[in-house]
Amino acid sequence: MTAIQNTEPSDASEDDALSSLEGMLADLKKSAPGADADISGQRCGLVAIVGKPNVGKSTLLNAVVGQKISITSRKAQTTRHRITGIRTRDNTQFVFVDTPGFQTHHNNALNRSLNKTVLGAVGDVDLVLFVVEAGSFTLADAKVLSLLKQDIPVLLIANKLDNVHRRAEIAPWLQTMQERHKFAEFVPMSAKNAKDVERLFAICAKYLPEQAWWYAEDELTDRSEKFQAAETVREKLFRLTGDELPYTSTVIIDKFEEEPPARKGQKRLLKIAATIVVERDGHKAMVIGDKGERIKRIGMETRVELEKLMDAKVFIEVWVKVRSGWADDEARVRSFGYGS
Repeated sequence: MTAIQNTEPSDASEDDALSSLEGMLADLKKSAPGADADISGQRCGLVAIVGKPNVGKSTLLNAVVGQKISITSRKAQTTRHRITGIRTRDNTQFVFVDTPGFQTHHNNALNRSLNKTVLGAVGDVDLVLFVVEAGSFTLADAKVLSLLKQDIPVLLIANKLDNVHRRAEIAPWLQTMQERHKFAEFVPMSAKNAKDVERLFAICAKYLPEQAWWYAEDELTDRSEKFQAAETVREKLFRLTGDELPYTSTVIIDKFEEEPPARKGQKRLLKIAATIVVERDGHKAMVIGDKGERIKRIGMETRVELEKLMDAKVFIEVWVKVRSGWADDEARVRSFGYGS
């Protein structure tokens, strides 16, 4: 148990390289539908962020929202839910939907639920951001691409451009990508580059319909604080166990209570009890760590992040339980909140 009391800019040469790359893309880019549309009224629409695991979808969502909404780690399938991030800029409200990476391996109940979430997200949106690593296209990418409808505009987000050392090779790669799908536009970028994110807003805005905003101007997500607490515990779990722990581990919030400030000027108090669910006794030992040090650190790092995110004082207890085979049990997968 852990009881808690209190918790990329680019240089000029990269900008020049990106400008040069955009010049090379001029002959490849199609004229964008709605590019000349009048945007004097309010605009609002759904933008799905899709792609295989580990291409930077959650990092991109957090960047466009301007605050951490979706957890990130190097472990595949970190995102397991449809997570909505909201950003209102000028007269446009962008409702971004981060989705799990489409899983082509391990056909268990959990993965079937996650893939169903992806399919549901891409079928009813105004725009799709198809995220791939710049210069790469794998069978897993192709599987996701095959899910996209032809009647919904798709932007090819060539992410992690900062990892590409020979930019001149990107233009031929983009030519091959155009042959794979009728992309509305190509957007080479890095989700960690603020200038690239600004450019993405301008590109996305013209695809969203003129209509009233769905959310208040200052709202950032439709997910509850309880949900965010569970996700934060899971992120710390994955980051601190690395590849030791199978991705099927999950987190359940057993208690989430809020107490108002005791006196003026103090912060509200959140009391949280979380259970990490694993499939084997050996996995439980990994999570607890030597003399309980790992689970204490999971709790401490979760507390620090939640206090910043929720502007509150946080007490959190973290436990571990074994539930053998839960990821292949349809009923238990649903009871743990997946498929919602």
